[in-house]
Amino acid sequence: MTVEEVVSMVSLIEELEAREAAARVRVEELESQIAELMARLEAERETWSRLRVTRETVAEVVAEMSVPDTAGEPGPEEPAEPAPVRVVGAVMVPHWREGLLVDALPDVYRDIVEVVADASTPMQAKQIVPRIGLPAVTAKIEGTPGKLKRLVERGWLTEDQPGLFALAHRATVESGEGAER
Repeated sequence: MTVEEVVSMVSLIEELEAREAAARVRVEELESQIAELMARLEAERETWSRLRVTRETVAEVVAEMSVPDTAGEPGPEEPAEPAPVRVVGAVMVPHWREGLLVDALPDVYRDIVEVVADASTPMQAKQIVPRIGLPAVTAKIEGTPGKLKRLVERGWLTEDQPGLFALAHRATVESGEGAER
C-alpha cells in the first residue's frame, strides 16, 4: 500500500467519524425534542380528559334538571310521556325504561349497546371501540369507558366485573332490530 493510499484511508476514517459524531448529535437533539413533546402531550391529554369529564357531568346535570319529575301519575293536563328535552351541545342518554328501544339512544351509544348485545360474553372498552367503527387508538379507547359507565348508570348495560360490560335488557335491542338508522 502506498503512502497516498494510507493517507486517503485515514482521511476516509476521519470523515466517517465526523459524520458519525454529527449524526449522534442530531439523534440526541431529536430525542430531547421527543421527550419535551411527550411531556407536553401528557399534560394536554390530562387537560382534555378533565374537560371531557366536566362537560359530560354538566350535560348529565342539565339533562336531569330539565326532565320533570314523573314519579306520580300524570294529571289531566300532563302528557303520559314527557316530551324529549333538547339541550344544545349535550348528548342525551335517556334512562332505560320498559318499552324504550335502543333507537332512543344517540348514534354512538346505540352502536355500543348493539355491539355488546351481539357479544356472547361481557366486553371491555378496547374490544368495543373497533367494532363501532372507531380506530383502536388510545384516545378512542380512553373515551369509551365514560360512555359505557353512563349506559350502566342509565340502566342500558351492566358491569358485574370491573371493566366488563354486558346488556342489561335483551328485549331493548331485540325489539329495535331492523329499525332504520
